[in-house]
Amino acid sequence: MTAEHQRLAVNSTKEIPLAQWGPYLSERQWGTVREDYSTNGDAWHYLPFDQSHYRVYRWGEDGLAGISDFFQNLCFAVALWNGKDPILKERLFGLGNSQGNHGEDVKELYYYLDNIPTHYYMEYLYKYPQQEFPYDLLRNENGKRGRNDPEYEILDTGVFDNDQYFDIVVSYAKQSAQDIFIRIEIKNRYTKAAPLYVLPTLWFYNRWQYDNSQAKPSISLLNKTSVGVKNERIGNYYFYFQPSTDTLFTENETNFEKVTGVPNETIFVKDAFHDAIISGKNIAQLRAKKEGTKFAPVYKMNVAAGETKTIYCRLSSKAMDNPFMKGFADVFKKRKEEANEYYAAILPQGMNEDMAQIQRQALAGLLWSKQYYHFDVETWLTTSDGITPVNDGKKYGRDSDWKHLKNQDIISMPDKWEYPWYAAWDLAFQCISMAVADPTFAKHQLLLIMREWYMKPDGQLPAYEWNFSDVNPPVHAWAALQVYAIEKKQTGRGDINFLKRAFQKLLINFTWWINRKDRNGNNIFEGGFLGLDNIGVFNRSFHFPGEMQLEQADGTSWMGMYALNMLDMALEIAMVDISFEDTATKFFEHFVLVAEALNEHGLWNEEDKFFYDVLCVDGSAPMPLRIQSIVGLTSLFAVSTIEKKVLNKLTDFNKRMNWFENYRKKNKKFWPNEERSDTEETLLSLVPKERLVFLLQRMLDEEGFLSEGGIRALSKYHDKNPYSVKVEGNMYTIRYDPGDSTSDMFGGNSNWRGPVWIPINFLIIQSIRNFGNFYKDNLLVEYPTRSGNRMNLEQVAEELTKRVISLFEKDSEGNRRLYGDYNWFYKLPGNEHLVLFYEYFHGDNGRGLGASHQTGWTALVAELISEYGKKGRLPDMEEQPAIVTEQQQSVNTNEPVAE
Repeated sequence: MTAEHQRLAVNSTKEIPLAQWGPYLSERQWGTVREDYSTNGDAWHYLPFDQSHYRVYRWGEDGLAGISDFFQNLCFAVALWNGKDPILKERLFGLGNSQGNHGEDVKELYYYLDNIPTHYYMEYLYKYPQQEFPYDLLRNENGKRGRNDPEYEILDTGVFDNDQYFDIVVSYAKQSAQDIFIRIEIKNRYTKAAPLYVLPTLWFYNRWQYDNSQAKPSISLLNKTSVGVKNERIGNYYFYFQPSTDTLFTENETNFEKVTGVPNETIFVKDAFHDAIISGKNIAQLRAKKEGTKFAPVYKMNVAAGETKTIYCRLSSKAMDNPFMKGFADVFKKRKEEANEYYAAILPQGMNEDMAQIQRQALAGLLWSKQYYHFDVETWLTTSDGITPVNDGKKYGRDSDWKHLKNQDIISMPDKWEYPWYAAWDLAFQCISMAVADPTFAKHQLLLIMREWYMKPDGQLPAYEWNFSDVNPPVHAWAALQVYAIEKKQTGRGDINFLKRAFQKLLINFTWWINRKDRNGNNIFEGGFLGLDNIGVFNRSFHFPGEMQLEQADGTSWMGMYALNMLDMALEIAMVDISFEDTATKFFEHFVLVAEALNEHGLWNEEDKFFYDVLCVDGSAPMPLRIQSIVGLTSLFAVSTIEKKVLNKLTDFNKRMNWFENYRKKNKKFWPNEERSDTEETLLSLVPKERLVFLLQRMLDEEGFLSEGGIRALSKYHDKNPYSVKVEGNMYTIRYDPGDSTSDMFGGNSNWRGPVWIPINFLIIQSIRNFGNFYKDNLLVEYPTRSGNRMNLEQVAEELTKRVISLFEKDSEGNRRLYGDYNWFYKLPGNEHLVLFYEYFHGDNGRGLGASHQTGWTALVAELISEYGKKGRLPDMEEQPAIVTEQQQSVNTNEPVAE
């Protein structure tokens, strides 16, 4: 076992498998629902970026490249000033939803370079312009642009031209669980010297303002290079720092004068450092103050052209006289080496350097995206933030029926800036990637979202804070099986207790779906939003007036997949606990009924050979919405095989399955695609073989779904053939839209009308591979359609995998498809290894779109690379470990680590 595996083994014995200290600090707390106390639910305007540096947060903290303990009592992050900006750079800047022409968007350059599950080593790169940061230019230019224009990004402003910026690399190396070394490296990339102020900042999450029972903690000066930390929740800590230009104290308290116009009772407020550094205001008082709840040593420096300067700090529970003894920096080398050893152990060997880099940064980003999330909905609804009184608009508004939800946990976030709140179905995908690095934490996350302080008493899972009642695809049973299988591959044993715990909670959720989304009892599901934003011709969460309802092909397919996943879980558990055999039978029969509904009740269009949503209007014939989207391809996801040994052992299940088949066939009722191979393996799928072939013909058509970077969410057929439908006198139209969303549906910051989405491609690839494993060469299809090139479905899955990976990898000229017009920047020396993991990708050219750090579900590319690499088919393979870039070279294992 590597050193990291040994630490993880210790973590796995804990009730909550977490390191006490980690990257749990959000990158955006402002503009979130939980900080919104307005009367109209306008979170973006209630606490905007412009007020974030002087208003105290109620439910958490944010910062730049920061860390905190797992209850976010004490936080550390870096603040910067280039001598020109109007504010300190304490947090990442971005546009709110109404400011961007395609919704909210971060406008910064930052990268998660490295991380490991226990966070004994972490590395973060921030690129800080030496010119004045273009806040107004970004706001104004994006404000001028419309939905059909691209976003105006920070690389368009010119502030990074000629390398006129600093690379700020913040690294963390733990000496022990409560002893953390911090290294801040500042490199001047420009050809001239430039000034910089660096403030390594320590502060407390302000709980005392809202809870009188909380004793106010304190940070107090011990000497010129250390402060003591007293907090009854975490005990005593010490923060050590190298000799600085200055030391400043203030309080993490709201500057009410700026918020309400009422004079403050004290000068020691949250934004006091801004005024002190930029204009010298009150700096003598901040310098003279010897204790507070926010502290920073100040390093004023002039960095020569090409020079790198380094600042070291240390946060520890130990009191010590000499925290920076000789050789102390070796801890960074040692922990980096351990990170290299860890990734070499868990990732496929023999990858080329670029592919290894993609995988490692994907997992690093996923690990950096763990975040402390605090939200007690009942308290939020019934209390004030000290600025806006309790009001009926909030008490009876958003999420008011989720009063039971009381979250205070470390959760894997989709993107800590754009989506600094959990999303139920995102989390399911994130756990699959997380299982590669830390299966114990992945299991914990899946079980957490099903706990009683998350799941509604009726069984509904919370979607996300903007509307916990929204409906997302039920993928958690599938994710639990994926995580179970990944860990079983790694360790050789499956965690049946985990499956049992998940299964029991999922039974409740499955029942909620049956009772709430199948109102007519015909196994055709309405679903609602289903997580695909603007995939429909209109908002699919909309409740139509009168006797009108939308029967959803994907809602029904997702439920077929859910039933089949529950069957697979029950069978796996029943092999060691026979009491689960009856539930396996129940879900098998339910799967058959859903398959019947999908195939026999009007969702399959025989003319088009495709599944469509159907609009049912009382007194009229059902109207198929003939849109060729992934709605019609979700039927592929429900596919599984049952091995002969399972049927031999579970005799009652086998007997019942045979009886049910004979009964239905005898009475001329529908029977799903059930085939047996030569080895007597049984295939179950929603899609009969002949319909599978038709669906694959459409999906593998380069004039339809198949792009160079994977499967599009909407067929390119609709580029020249937009679809329109008239409902209640209103005309609705949808057409192929390969890039940023031109619709404002669901905020307009994501688009399912043509781009490539990694989680959907992952599901498709997994499903096609499952079909291929069963059919072998007994089923061949054209790939691409009309090419004349025939291959089996395992080969098709590999080809689709290559297309998705190609979005991230360098081509022969050093370009990455995901960077599009910005490849000029990422080909510059020092930037070649940097990879971003976008929310989705342009359907024609593969350029990254939406959230730029969605290493939540986009990190699934790491698992695709692993699966592909295990087959020994990665391009340009070289015999070398998964160690990449100059910054990630091996170090001398014999060098001592200071105690």
